[in-house]
Amino acid sequence: MKKSHPIRRVMLATAATVSGIVLLLSLKPSSDPAAAAAGAAPQQTAAGQESPQGGSAQQTGTQTVTGDVVKTQYGPVQVELTMSGGRITKADAVQAPKGGTSDQKTALAVPKLNEEAVAAQSADIDAVSGATYTSGGYKQSLQSALDKAKAAGGTSGSSGAAGASSSPQAPATQARTVTGNVAQTQYGPVQVRLTLTGDKITKAEAVQAPSGGTSTQKTALAVPKLNQEAVAAGSADIDAVSGATYTSSGYKQSLQSALDKAGG
Repeated sequence: MKKSHPIRRVMLATAATVSGIVLLLSLKPSSDPAAAAAGAAPQQTAAGQESPQGGSAQQTGTQTVTGDVVKTQYGPVQVELTMSGGRITKADAVQAPKGGTSDQKTALAVPKLNEEAVAAQSADIDAVSGATYTSGGYKQSLQSALDKAKAAGGTSGSSGAAGASSSPQAPATQARTVTGNVAQTQYGPVQVRLTLTGDKITKAEAVQAPSGGTSTQKTALAVPKLNQEAVAAGSADIDAVSGATYTSSGYKQSLQSALDKAGG
């Protein structure tokens, strides 16, 4: 029998090895993990870029609105409002009559008008006795400021509602101010103003009361007690203060008329 040559055996073994390697290479998956990772990277980056957009928050802040200047017989009146979420948080008269007796009337009237504007959340406020012209100009400028705020805040108000839909319903028992009729007494007029939250009296004050001579002393003694009794009783069923019968009677009349206006 003819023996095979050693060199031939080496060549056959080498050829078999090469064939095996070629076969293994042909069975290798075509997908490359590195390539797949490279292709997935841009998608992950895009997802990362979307998160800041989804997390952006709408900001709701305060705004300041200044009403028109209203000319009155004693000088100009102009109201500036600070508002937040469609509500008046502060009212201020940036212009008001001044000089002579106007300084005193302005000092008396403007703080009350500012308080009423915040309490009423509208221009439907009562004039301050003794400052009729200033009160009238204040109300006109206040209304113009509210009109400007409504025109400018329509868009911002709707966007804020999306973030807090329950906000407009929060002040369900909003404070309001009601002023009673003037009650004429033997010693002078008496007029009561109430602050109510819901149907409850939270504050009572006499915006007019007898003054001059002994009436000033009696008023200083009687009115604080009458104010306290009105809040405590929640009605006009209060006792007269001894020594100030006429003032007490006028107070009760004006108090009752204020309650009637408030619907109490």
